[in-house]
Amino acid sequence: MYTTKEMFDLDHTLARDYLLQFEFPWDALPGIKDFIIELGSKLDPEEYEERAPQVWIHKSANIFPSAYIGAPCIIGPNTEVRHCAFIRGSALVGESCVVGNSCELKNVILFDHVQTPHYNYVGDSILGYYSHMGAGSITSNVKSDKELVVVKTEDGKIETHLKKFGAMLGDYVEVGCNSVLNPGSIIGPHSRVYPVSCVRGVVPNNSIHKNDGTIVPIQ
Repeated sequence: MYTTKEMFDLDHTLARDYLLQFEFPWDALPGIKDFIIELGSKLDPEEYEERAPQVWIHKSANIFPSAYIGAPCIIGPNTEVRHCAFIRGSALVGESCVVGNSCELKNVILFDHVQTPHYNYVGDSILGYYSHMGAGSITSNVKSDKELVVVKTEDGKIETHLKKFGAMLGDYVEVGCNSVLNPGSIIGPHSRVYPVSCVRGVVPNNSIHKNDGTIVPIQ
């Protein structure tokens, strides 16, 4: 369940061909910036407006005047970027997404229909199709000891060789309010994280992560 093809329906992102290069999705994180620059230069100017150098925004997107969008960045069709959102750069935001008030994005891929609507920090992460971050939930992307991030599975640790790595959210993941996804967290497709949870390691597909750390299958 850790592989790119198992985590995501790749037909719902402009990063499809890019992500297909990687067995594990976190291996795509270091190249997101260069990928966005290359992709942006090929976008149809009839559909996307380059509002600032290397900032491409679809003409149907709704960008609030107070939002900050740093380069490089691509904002997809019918996406809404709300009041005081802070997109630091290296962000590919798909179609019909919501980047809400006071949210911060950095070095991310958001598939289509992703919602980060209220006070979220999402850094060095990939959020799958129709995934949703509850209010105040964040991806923590650097370990407190500053060591390289590992993915902790039932079968042992997977070395990522990355110092910055937040979380991988599969398709249709629901993250409850005020939850923290610790560095290297993997949430399988169709899984749910209860509010006020502290997530470490892997939550399997079709599972519930309760706020006491218990993980149970969805019945």
